[in-house]
Amino acid sequence: MRWIIRVGLGLAVLVLLALGLTAMVPSERVAAAAGAQFESLTGRKLVLQGEVRPRFWPNLGVTTGPVSIANADWAQGEAPLFTAESLSIDVNFGALFGGEVHILGLSADRPQLNLERSPEGRANWVFQAQGDGTVPAAAPAFTLDEGRITGGSIRFDDRQSGRVIALDAVEGRLSIPEVSGPFTLSATGLSGGQKVALDLSGGVFSTFAMGRVVPLRLALAAGGSRLDFDGRGGIAPLVAEGALRANLADLPALGGLLGTALAAPAPGLGQKALTVAGKLTLDGTGTAFLRGAEILADDNRLTGDLDLRPGEARPKLSAELAAAPIRIVPGGGMGDGDAGGMQAAGWPEAEIDVGALAAMDAEIALSAPSIDLGVLTLGATRAVITVERARAVFDIRQMEAYGGSVTGDFVVNGRGGLSVGGRLALAGIQTQPLLSDLAGYDRLLSTGNLELKFLGVGNSIAAIMASLEGEGALELGKGELRGLDIGGMLRTLDTGYVGEGQKTIFDGLAGTFTMAEGVLTNRDLKLVAPYLTASGAGEIGLGARTLDYRIRPTALAAEDGTGGVMVPLLITGPWAAPRFRLDLESIAREKMEAEAKAAAERAAEAAKAAEAAAKAELEQRLKDELGVEVAPEESTGDAAIRGATEALEDQARKALEEILRGE
Repeated sequence: MRWIIRVGLGLAVLVLLALGLTAMVPSERVAAAAGAQFESLTGRKLVLQGEVRPRFWPNLGVTTGPVSIANADWAQGEAPLFTAESLSIDVNFGALFGGEVHILGLSADRPQLNLERSPEGRANWVFQAQGDGTVPAAAPAFTLDEGRITGGSIRFDDRQSGRVIALDAVEGRLSIPEVSGPFTLSATGLSGGQKVALDLSGGVFSTFAMGRVVPLRLALAAGGSRLDFDGRGGIAPLVAEGALRANLADLPALGGLLGTALAAPAPGLGQKALTVAGKLTLDGTGTAFLRGAEILADDNRLTGDLDLRPGEARPKLSAELAAAPIRIVPGGGMGDGDAGGMQAAGWPEAEIDVGALAAMDAEIALSAPSIDLGVLTLGATRAVITVERARAVFDIRQMEAYGGSVTGDFVVNGRGGLSVGGRLALAGIQTQPLLSDLAGYDRLLSTGNLELKFLGVGNSIAAIMASLEGEGALELGKGELRGLDIGGMLRTLDTGYVGEGQKTIFDGLAGTFTMAEGVLTNRDLKLVAPYLTASGAGEIGLGARTLDYRIRPTALAAEDGTGGVMVPLLITGPWAAPRFRLDLESIAREKMEAEAKAAAERAAEAAKAAEAAAKAELEQRLKDELGVEVAPEESTGDAAIRGATEALEDQARKALEEILRGE
């Protein structure tokens, strides 16, 4: 504001000084003289086009033609810093002769203001004089009854942050009754089609114009959002201290005013109501501190301290927040349609907007006694939420849930699309309330542990579920499966043991699984029950919401687990209406295969016995006829050869002995 005031008053004084010459010299010479004087004061060229016309009734004044002030020589924008179709000034004649400047009216018609900040932080509204490089002090004591602009526009191109702020249809009014007294400023405009309004009142104007701290009250409205500040502040540098109350009911409109995209909050996060209050401090470096903050988001209340720092690429928010019980109920539930849960026809396909993650980086420590997510209900929770370049990591330090606990981390990545993933460990979790909340399935009653590693990619829940990759392990203790009596099916070979009143009691259940392209695959499920055991294998379509699973239960007939009846059970079809079928064909096939195997084994045993008998008979003949005994590791053929060899050697030896004796 300081530069606007100095430029406006500088123009007023220069034009007033030229007023006395307009009757004696041509207007173009007056314009040239005023421009030269302005340039010597500010280092910027002032161009007054057209005729400079004086007025003597009803007030002493002057009206100019088109006016422009040159931009900084380093600015990339081609437009001048300031242009207006005309300026009009009225002054108090008597006060002027008394040595004071009492401006009755100062107006600019269709002014255009083009502000720019370079990547290095240079501002084109900071002036330097041609002489010693400093801007001289403000003009002599003055008052301004009313300064007005009509049909104006403002554009701020912040090349340091990459943001562009634009205001159109700007109407403004400034009143300074005494230069050493209070002042008021009011303005309205349009930002992206949304109405913006500003009301500012302050203490000593001369002190404020020099950038120093004075009492301030400010109200800013953008669309349905409103910010109110009551305290002290200054503009060179921007510092403030006081009470802040913000109603952020229209974040998109506020984001448009700030030159950044802000999406409307989700339910529970401020969709219906979002307010922030606390003690605000701006330290002059661009950092904002909010102490004793109270945040109300729909029905949720959080308190704590927040720090917002400029950051290199985007602002960074640091906060420590404690919440009352939190309730966040997303629209549409986990399933599509009114039924939701297991009965739904599919997952929601509405696009998930996580654009707000790119607005700033953050590190937030959050604690809450409970969190209701609509599909999940959590107990006491402590977590650290870190956001960096549109990627949010929820580091779970403590989370009570369904009689047990949850640890690990959960990631929401909004870089170039949306992906979610994490590593979670659930210990001592009660399955019935968990599955009932998560999927509307209340038939598995047990307590156990689950380890899960997962990753899903897509801009909707449906796309994420259809792309899930990962692995995990499940281990349950004693419990029961309601709606299915596996033992009854085995005893009667009847699939009618499904529905209300049916159940399977078990001592334990465990298995591991993998996930690929939205399909969960398990090959090692083990179930142990008082009168049966079961193994399971198959696939669960997480994206398609389908079942293709095979359970092989065996009803035990002996204490050692042998014997009994085994009938495979097939579970197929959609989650909403699964089909159960006893695989009797596989029983017959497996029986035939078992019988064929047994016959082959019996034939093999008979052949082996016949071979053993023949071998024994041959060994006995070798012993009786040749006197050869078969060694334990020796074949009968080798023994026969050895016996024949020994007999020939013996005959040869005897013949040689006879020859030597001369017989």
